[in-house]
Amino acid sequence: MSPRFEDTILKHFSGIEDPRIDRTKQHLLKDMIAIAILAVLSGADSWVATETYAQAKQEWLQE
Repeated sequence: MSPRFEDTILKHFSGIEDPRIDRTKQHLLKDMIAIAILAVLSGADSWVATETYAQAKQEWLQE
């Protein structure tokens, strides 16, 4: 059986310290990193393409 995504990629990045101010955070840093990686692997080549990917896959990403 293959490992679950959150047991691999998300666990790897969970120790990164988030330098942002708490009141400005809308998303967890590890989630944003994971989405960026998945978007690039799917062909995204800009932040706009990454956002488009995240919006298109929002339901799947929330699972």
